[in-house]
Amino acid sequence: MDSARSWFHKFQPRDRLRASTRKKDDGNGVIDDANAVVDETDLSNVTKQKVAAAKQYIENHYKEQMKNLQERKERRTVLEKKLADADVSEEDQNNLLKYLAKKETEYMRLQRHKMGVEDFEMLTMIGKGAFGEVRVCREKTTDHVYAMKKLKKSEMLRRGQVEHVRSERNLLAEVDSNCIVKLYCSFQDDEYLYLIMEYLPGGDMMTLLMRKDTLTEDEARFYVGETVLAIESIHKHNYIHRDIKPDNLLLDKYGHLKLSDFGLCKPLDCSVLEESDFSIGQNANGTTQNDDRAFPKRTQQEQLENWQKNRRTLAYSTVGTPDYIAPEVLLKKGYGMECDWWSLGAIMYEMLVGYPPFYSDDPMSTCRKIVNWKSHLKFPEEARLSPEATDLISKLLCNVNQRLGSNGAVEIKVSYGSHPFFEGVQWEKLYQMEAAFTPEVNDELDTQNFEKFEESDSQTHSSSRSGGPWRKMLSSKDINFVGYTYKNFEIVNDYQVPGMAELKKTSKSKRKPSVKSLFGKLTSFLTFCFLQIQIFLLLVILTLLFQSNRGDIIDGALETSEVSDTSEVSASNPPTK
Repeated sequence: MDSARSWFHKFQPRDRLRASTRKKDDGNGVIDDANAVVDETDLSNVTKQKVAAAKQYIENHYKEQMKNLQERKERRTVLEKKLADADVSEEDQNNLLKYLAKKETEYMRLQRHKMGVEDFEMLTMIGKGAFGEVRVCREKTTDHVYAMKKLKKSEMLRRGQVEHVRSERNLLAEVDSNCIVKLYCSFQDDEYLYLIMEYLPGGDMMTLLMRKDTLTEDEARFYVGETVLAIESIHKHNYIHRDIKPDNLLLDKYGHLKLSDFGLCKPLDCSVLEESDFSIGQNANGTTQNDDRAFPKRTQQEQLENWQKNRRTLAYSTVGTPDYIAPEVLLKKGYGMECDWWSLGAIMYEMLVGYPPFYSDDPMSTCRKIVNWKSHLKFPEEARLSPEATDLISKLLCNVNQRLGSNGAVEIKVSYGSHPFFEGVQWEKLYQMEAAFTPEVNDELDTQNFEKFEESDSQTHSSSRSGGPWRKMLSSKDINFVGYTYKNFEIVNDYQVPGMAELKKTSKSKRKPSVKSLFGKLTSFLTFCFLQIQIFLLLVILTLLFQSNRGDIIDGALETSEVSDTSEVSASNPPTK
């Protein structure tokens, strides 16, 4: 009866329902409005944040669903095109398409699997900063080695770096380039954000420069060229790095360069600089002049020794170094993608000279030099730079409207208008050719090319997973990081959902081929056929030689036989006296 009554009420007019429930007597003669509209000011900030977080979570969820569906269609289309171009048999095509479908299923299963820090074995620390650390880790199920970047949420919030870390995650997830460090997945718990990236055991450009002091122009040409490609790849996706420096230029085991942000987002505090600081070196007429009293002169060797003494301290400080930051960024008057090309010019200068162009004993003095770059950019004669190198650096360390690269990397690398410093560079083959420097790497866990850090209990301790499956409501810290979780499709090749390893062990079916393996099989088959032909020709030649010499061999054998027979007869019938 009650169910029928509730069903009947569904068809009652709204006004009638409201009238029946509008006023209630609390028993004391006081009538309350049961459906009174709650004043928005009565809602706490926490409630508002939770509502906003729930709204954002739902929006992100359905956006990701649509994005994953589109990417799945694109992956199948790309594979079908490759199969058509490869002229693969229909049976192999079906096998490859089935294999792709199986990987897609594994990827969907992985998307539902909640990853946590306990899925990884923490190994050597290779980076440390104000917000967290970078550590080599091993995935427990597959034993694959990654680099785990761990950022503390409270520090992100306190220093206003939430948007920065979100942009970094979005950049790594969106850009698929061999110039950029690959992001495999990202997740979070109550206290930390985690980025699981490929581990590059070759170290970084900072370590290489500290070991070699300077690079030759050929070596610098190679690495500056690869940095140009890396900057171009992020600019194509409308991202600005803003913090390109040798610390963030990583080397793989072959010596090729990839752009990252292992410096852990160290902000530079220039708030203490006043407007008068930015006008040092200008006279009343507005022209620039040297301030030799503020910045004493040093020889190249003295400057190099002083830089090397302070370099590592600056690199791992919590303040950061401004040596590679563009003047428009320091002035906070608006900046664009041009600031990354300034950073490239400063790095190239350091590669060839041994220290940054505006280095000073303290960061504030460096900021003043950068802002007044016209009076402080000098090329020491001892460095013996070529005119082409000097010209390129000068066109990168200049005003924004004159800076090379302001209209895109095409200004630097196109064949008909490339800078003379890059004459003869084959841009499309840079990552296929042998690198200018091959780092020493003994195994996949080798960290000899990174700085050594002291371990502590607080650093090795990892917080537990974020509350378990029962945890439905987000904490105030999590609200700012909704949608941070990400999994790359390529991790399907490396990561196995629990139980998948056992399933593959019990399955004895033949492994499905890939396009790469098919090309490999074709090459192996042709090589095998060629060897068989060579063996056949060799046998024919040996047969002909054998037949041509057979008569001689038989005659020789007969003569030998006759001689032996004669000897035997002589031995059996000795001469009589």
